Amino acid sequence: MREKILNTQLAKGQIALFYLGQVGFLIKYENTYVMIDGYLSDYVDRHCCSEQVQWVRKYPAPISAEELDFVDFVLCTHTHFDHADPDTLSVLAKVNHKAKYIVSAANVETISTYGIKKSDILGLKADVKADLGAGLAVTALPAAHEELHTDSEGNYLEVGFRLELGDTVLFHAGDGCPYPGLTQRLAGADVLLLPINGRDYYRTVVCDIIGCFDSREAVLLAKEVGAKLLIPTHFDLYDVNGVNPAHFVDTLKTLNPGQGFHIFAPGERYLFAKN
Repeated sequence: MREKILNTQLAKGQIALFYLGQVGFLIKYENTYVMIDGYLSDYVDRHCCSEQVQWVRKYPAPISAEELDFVDFVLCTHTHFDHADPDTLSVLAKVNHKAKYIVSAANVETISTYGIKKSDILGLKADVKADLGAGLAVTALPAAHEELHTDSEGNYLEVGFRLELGDTVLFHAGDGCPYPGLTQRLAGADVLLLPINGRDYYRTVVCDIIGCFDSREAVLLAKEVGAKLLIPTHFDLYDVNGVNPAHFVDTLKTLNPGQGFHIFAPGERYLFAKN
């Protein structure tokens, strides 16, 4: 996969998205590489199983952290291990000495415990745009992982990232649910990457698995925003917290049949151009 990423040629205004599994993506824009929520190990399987829940990856990561010495920015939406993976991040810190790590201001301390120098971590306040150079900018938007959670200083523990890649606006939700004001924050977004695994009593209360958007909520949000492309995430890696994407397609074709969408296979590349 490394060679496919590096050898991908982009026309002016194009971006390339490569699916890493779960909610992880690597994005190529011109000569810049951005990874969001890359989970490239089986850390969850080894550390998070309980009597109620057995976490078992359904497929291996399509690329290893050792191969990512070329990545420029590493974004983590929150500190759950399938979004900020200690094994992936600690290896990246050893093999890649140029990457900058972007997280919520609430999560700088946690991320720094994975072998990453604090000088390489940018902790973002919510709703404040950060210019990354080379035509890129990022804004951390509050994410309601069922609810909005903040630290003692009012910084959000979970965020999504609004990325401006030249003229293209992409939003990666991480984990989250709809809340008042989210649609307004996403005004002008071209591409939405939204989880569709949903939430229910048995997962939240019995299994202590915090939920996300369901398919209906994802489709309706994309419709409100007017997004050109909707990409469902968080449905395919773990059976205990996954859903059948056919339900997403059925929902989309019922509620907004004209909505552009793409369902990824692990390691797949997708080229997007706004015009």
